[in-house]
Amino acid sequence: MSEKQKKYSPVHYQQYLGLDDLLGSQRPRSGELEPEPAHDEMLFIITHQSYELWFKQILHEVDSVVDMFQTNRVDERNMGTSVARLNRVVEILKLLIEHIRVMETMTPLDFLDFRKFLFPASGFQSFQFRLVENMLGLPESERMTYNNYHYAAFFTKEQQAKLDHISQGNNLFAAVEDWLERTPFLRFGDFEFLEHYKASVERMVAREAEAIMASDYLTDKEKEMRVKMMGNTDPYFQSILDPHQHSEEKGKGTFRLSYDAMLAALMINLYNEEPLLQMPYRFLLCLIDIDELLTTWRYRHSQMVLRMLGRKTGTGGSSGHAYLRETAIKHHIFTDLHNISTLLIPRSELPALPPRLVKELGFFYTQKKED
Repeated sequence: MSEKQKKYSPVHYQQYLGLDDLLGSQRPRSGELEPEPAHDEMLFIITHQSYELWFKQILHEVDSVVDMFQTNRVDERNMGTSVARLNRVVEILKLLIEHIRVMETMTPLDFLDFRKFLFPASGFQSFQFRLVENMLGLPESERMTYNNYHYAAFFTKEQQAKLDHISQGNNLFAAVEDWLERTPFLRFGDFEFLEHYKASVERMVAREAEAIMASDYLTDKEKEMRVKMMGNTDPYFQSILDPHQHSEEKGKGTFRLSYDAMLAALMINLYNEEPLLQMPYRFLLCLIDIDELLTTWRYRHSQMVLRMLGRKTGTGGSSGHAYLRETAIKHHIFTDLHNISTLLIPRSELPALPPRLVKELGFFYTQKKED
């Protein structure tokens, strides 16, 4: 057979998808260890195998985006491709959350029919899920320990090395931070954005405080409390106005992104309606969606475990529901992008950009022809 014939040789659906291996990989342990298999163990296996297949697809998409962003210049065509692929990750995560609804068709007693055969297997041992977390950029410092073990303790040395390599900066968070720091419109020549922004913030805060003090339905104590609550946002505003304060707050763990990266993200959010900033803005929204959906999945997972097991420990020895609930609270990746909302000001207060910059951020055919 010639190479051309081989290249275009017919393939059967069963063969192409490897269905013999795929459909033969469900082997309920209850059927091997008891006279009759527990009916719902098949659902349990297929659901978790589905998770692993989707994790593989998520890694495929995120890895490609990281590759595109680990260059000195992100091509604008790559930006559109990146948004499309991250949107695909968003839809997959929505689907994974829906998987839990299917799992919940199994009752606690159905689960107990085969749970005793699962020890000490645990979802904590999913290498691909740890890859997903690391590839997105979950910092090790934020990870909860699992029965006082390092999160990678149950993997081979080769797997541990791969996880470590990714966590050292070969991940989406690091690539996005580098890209934001390289954003060219951070430098405006003579235009002092931060001075105009500071004045806008001061006017906004003063108006809000005035509205609170003029309220006729709040008591004096409530007014004082609300004005004090407004003051709690000051560290965020000061951190964007003063790089030294940002550095101090970053050292405390308040922020992960660098000062330049935070400023770029703020600018993209504030001026997202400018033509050339619309795609970067959509990109940042994808990252927020991914973080939010992962948190939702963790929380729904913990609630499912509570429903199935109550306060029992997990098959791998974790505290079960309590451990999973805490990961939903603590394991966040793009928190800084969520907190950008703290720094936003009304459109009416946005400092006007210099005409030259407006032109650069627009499309050439939207500009009036110069005489």
